[in-house]
Amino acid sequence: MTKFITRAATALGALSISAFAASAQDCANQGALDTLYCDANGDLVADTPTDPAQLSDPDTLVFAYTPVEDPAVYADIWEPFIEHLSETTGKDVQFFAVQSNSAEVEAMRSGRLHVAGFSTGPTPFAVNLAGAVPFAIMGAEDGQFGYKLQVFTQSDSDIEEVADLAGRRVAHTSPTSNSGNQAPRALFPDLGVVPDEDYEVIYSGSHDQSMLGVVAGDYDAAPVASEVVDRMAERGLYDPADVRMIWESDPFPTTSFNLAHNLDPELAEKIKEAFFTFDFAGTALGDEFEGVSKFIPITYKDQWAVIRQIQASNGVEYTPQGLAGN
Repeated sequence: MTKFITRAATALGALSISAFAASAQDCANQGALDTLYCDANGDLVADTPTDPAQLSDPDTLVFAYTPVEDPAVYADIWEPFIEHLSETTGKDVQFFAVQSNSAEVEAMRSGRLHVAGFSTGPTPFAVNLAGAVPFAIMGAEDGQFGYKLQVFTQSDSDIEEVADLAGRRVAHTSPTSNSGNQAPRALFPDLGVVPDEDYEVIYSGSHDQSMLGVVAGDYDAAPVASEVVDRMAERGLYDPADVRMIWESDPFPTTSFNLAHNLDPELAEKIKEAFFTFDFAGTALGDEFEGVSKFIPITYKDQWAVIRQIQASNGVEYTPQGLAGN
């Protein structure tokens, strides 16, 4: 049985940033993790509790995907997978339509979100503040995965390269977004402009809004994720003829799929089994994510190294205050 949660405040309960108050824990190694968690094995993610009383085996699993412009559409798109997850685990599954990255992180930290897709940039916040454990990513049959940071302007604009953004109004998505903010701040200075110094940064709230704002002329340009731009075009949300790409990066990892760190190990293995046995072919999910055919195993330590490097260069700290800016 699959259910659809429309708002965090309705089904997950409101959880303010103040609820991130630390709780001391005797731990030899925490790294960047919040004090609620421990990383004894050095893999940079929260360890599974050794005390059986601290393990979670919920009757109903709550699953969330990253914030999107139209959550109801994505609830339908994810339906085939959610049914597969339910069948594989023997659990009821609820789809949680998140309103923001902060709400998604808070929900997992509260223990009310069990399986979640976190966007590239917010993934380290989820790992360190909410005990999220990344284990899978969408990829092609040959194991390839990733997306690019692309910069778009209007098709008739005089902006030809990144350096031409000087003096313009440029839409970034949100502070914790990788391609929508962190990567531009790390990479653009070498291309001739420093965000907030050479051009005005305006936070749009999402890649969708950044792109639509460029089309409408609200912004002169925007750095966005290639995968989002491609899906928007496929759904007819904008006319590609109205925009022009002036630059793109090397590939970054896409959305990470995560388990709550304290799930019962047997349940965690069943959830992983559901991901790695799901057949995208002929499903709405396969149609939505073109070029994707399966979930691929990953680790946070390896696949998110470049993202941590970008965020470190921007002085990002994985704190409640950093998340509150998202």
